[in-house]
Amino acid sequence: MFRPYSPIKRVWNHTSLHTYSTGAVTTKALVDFKAIEEKWRHRWNNQERVPVDTTKPNYYTLSMFPYPSGMLHMGHVRVYTISDAIHRFRRMKGYNVLHPMGWDAFGLPAENAAIERGIHPAEWTTKNIAAMKEQMSKLFIDFDWSKEIATCDAEYYRWTQYIFLQLYNAGLAYQKEAVVNWDPVDQTVLANEQVDPEGKSWRSGALVERKKLRQWFFKVTDFADDLLNDIERLDHWPERVKQMQRNWIGKSVGAEFEFPITASVPDSVDNKIKVFTSRPDTLYGVQYLVLAPEHPLVKKGILPNEQSEGVLKFVNDLNKKQNMDEAEETKQGVFTGLYAHHPLTKEDIPIYVAPYVLSDYGTGAVMGVPAHDKRDFEFCKVNNVTDTIKYVVEPAIKELGELQDMDAPYTAMGVLTELSGPYKGMKSNEAGKAILKQVQEMGFGHKATQFRLKDWLLSRQRYWGAPIPIIHCPTCQVVPVPKEDLPVRLPLDIELSGKGQSPLARQEDWVNCQCPKCQGPARRETDTMDTFVDSSWYFMRFTDPKNESLPFDPVKASSMLPVDIYIGGVEHAILHLLYSRFISKALLKQNAYYETKETKPGHGEPFNILLTQGMVHGRTFKDPHTQRFLKPEEVDSSDYANPVIIATGERPSISFEKMSKSKYNGVDPVSVVERSGVDPTRLHILYKAPPSEVLEWDDASIVGMQRWLNKVIKLSQTIQGVSDLPASMTKEEKEMYRITNQTIKQVTEAMSSSYSFNTAISDMIKLSNHISSTMNGHISSPVYQHAVQSLIKMMAPIAPSVSEECWEMTGHTTSIHQQSWPTFETKALEKEEVKCIIQVNGKTRLSLTLPNELASNKDEIERLVRETEAGKKWLGDKPIRKMILAKQGELVNFVI
Repeated sequence: MFRPYSPIKRVWNHTSLHTYSTGAVTTKALVDFKAIEEKWRHRWNNQERVPVDTTKPNYYTLSMFPYPSGMLHMGHVRVYTISDAIHRFRRMKGYNVLHPMGWDAFGLPAENAAIERGIHPAEWTTKNIAAMKEQMSKLFIDFDWSKEIATCDAEYYRWTQYIFLQLYNAGLAYQKEAVVNWDPVDQTVLANEQVDPEGKSWRSGALVERKKLRQWFFKVTDFADDLLNDIERLDHWPERVKQMQRNWIGKSVGAEFEFPITASVPDSVDNKIKVFTSRPDTLYGVQYLVLAPEHPLVKKGILPNEQSEGVLKFVNDLNKKQNMDEAEETKQGVFTGLYAHHPLTKEDIPIYVAPYVLSDYGTGAVMGVPAHDKRDFEFCKVNNVTDTIKYVVEPAIKELGELQDMDAPYTAMGVLTELSGPYKGMKSNEAGKAILKQVQEMGFGHKATQFRLKDWLLSRQRYWGAPIPIIHCPTCQVVPVPKEDLPVRLPLDIELSGKGQSPLARQEDWVNCQCPKCQGPARRETDTMDTFVDSSWYFMRFTDPKNESLPFDPVKASSMLPVDIYIGGVEHAILHLLYSRFISKALLKQNAYYETKETKPGHGEPFNILLTQGMVHGRTFKDPHTQRFLKPEEVDSSDYANPVIIATGERPSISFEKMSKSKYNGVDPVSVVERSGVDPTRLHILYKAPPSEVLEWDDASIVGMQRWLNKVIKLSQTIQGVSDLPASMTKEEKEMYRITNQTIKQVTEAMSSSYSFNTAISDMIKLSNHISSTMNGHISSPVYQHAVQSLIKMMAPIAPSVSEECWEMTGHTTSIHQQSWPTFETKALEKEEVKCIIQVNGKTRLSLTLPNELASNKDEIERLVRETEAGKKWLGDKPIRKMILAKQGELVNFVI
């Protein structure tokens, strides 16, 4: 049979050794992986992509798209290797697989680069994308580049703007004032990442202040119940991610009460303070109220003259705080001079201001119950609110004569004390309902539900983002940009300095425009959108990326959504996923796409399976005395197990830590694949740890994967053709066939449900070992050939180039990646014989080899055991009190 040119055959014929350096370790491989890779890279590049077969089911595999920093890291390689393996497996299983890639290309780093390097963000981003695409091409990740998108492309953000307008028209986008980080020297807004740990501006060094600006929000809270309840539909998400989502949404059920202010206030200000509590049973214990610093009552003209100056200074000083968390921890507050009337106790209670109360959470005010809340207790003590703390709930069970501990709050449920008036002796749950009923009748309270979830602040006072498509007209007020005028393009002739107002606000020729309604002079909105907006719908655009009239065609999107499996880091477990869920649900409500009864998870959930991969940690060296991180060139690692600090001859401290420049433990993926080969690197990444766990990167052990691929290549060279499986098999062939089927079953399960790639590779290694051990005299057997070819097919999704080479060596002329995934025969999984361990009273005494059909026959097993010498010794003529059969006949315990 004619065999095409093969780099492997050339290597084996000349018995040459190819040297691969894996960091500190140099190994020798019998295979020229680079030659194999170049051969198949050339072949694949000259092949047309297989067209979509509409008779096949769809499958959508997606890895989280990256920010184009210009350099791939090992975390990227891990997530893309996982998604590529799943994509190739699903394609062999007979699916039309969508496996796209794009770029989360807007964001602050490009703007910072423009300021620091004098390069336009668009140019910087384009160069980085080109560099990363080149790096990706070296990894054999089979992305469908015809679907490529970049969020900074006007043809993409045109539709981001369109979606904003859809939400605006639905009442889900609005403006209100919100606090920003303000640099008083550069007179500019700073992102959180531009404020250092000391609360200073990264550029000017000025202490950052808090300032209110009018900004845009998405009304995520309108979907709070759906976002919370539909978590129960996410059967294939990690439980910890679902819990993080639940905690972020934070639903509390309780009551809202109103406390009237005793002083007169302007008509424009509500004269009642509303507070929420999940413990209405403690209402009689309210001894003060606390307002957020931004509360409408905290203003000159409302506050009493004698307190006004001090309160406003306190609030102003808070705006200059470097660390608001620190300010909240101190529990420091200030008395406003105002009082509120308690409708039940008839007392006037003081009103304070403190930073721990947030204006954009709940009502912007809380009730202080020092006896039954730890934070309230500490605040009361720090601010000397009262000398007498009122304990209105006490333990349901306590010793006779036991006094209440006055040095700590009692926070559990219990029974109400005499300070709760008519509710004395009632249990907390029962009393809470009764008190709520009374205050509802009195007209100052009602049942309420509160969420920790806040509306999505999407305004950014930056340049490199999607412009918000709104026009501000003196006559017409807020006017949406008409659809036909989209996109509102970013001006390219921009000056970025990092100082002053938003860069767009300074572009007068861009800002000044005509009102679409009245045709009068108007101004564009100069805020750009949070980059989370771009990434909250990109997976939908991938279903129809060339559409010029809509973000995506409803039919095309509905045929592919939701994403079948979404792969990415757990660091995105809250906001990115939450916002994607919100946008997906909102667009479903807008009929942008549709679902059927069979759609899973349903209810507009965008991702069916979520696979969160762990971080990649690098080998890290430290000076054992100073704990200074050591550079690679400071350590002699020629003996991998025993590295030495060159300057001192000492052994460094060794650990595996998150890769970073400051720790000198980063690994360049391109260098790794050039040294060790693409397929060995891919196998190593998937074999080293389960996807969800931290991967401790270790170059040295890649040699194990190189050796295994050598073994599979050697097995492939023994195939002399392909024959049908025989009708009858020898004992050895039956065992070979059983192990092959067992491996196919286990690898299929790992690739389709558990995603335990490490165990899949381990199972394939075991199969190759068994095949190798039975080679002599069996290489012409069709069962042997079937085993080898099944092994190559199972290897294909993970080791694409070597599997192509092996497949061609076995005589095939079509690509391995166009083959069907091997199937297993259930009947073949059964063993011909079972090795049965025999125990007597729990102690192992002998073993028997039984025909499989006798493995569950207790009487026959007892007869055979009693016939053996060991059986006669340990059982004799004694009666069996109990016989326990386990592990399908592989373990039997006689109790005598």
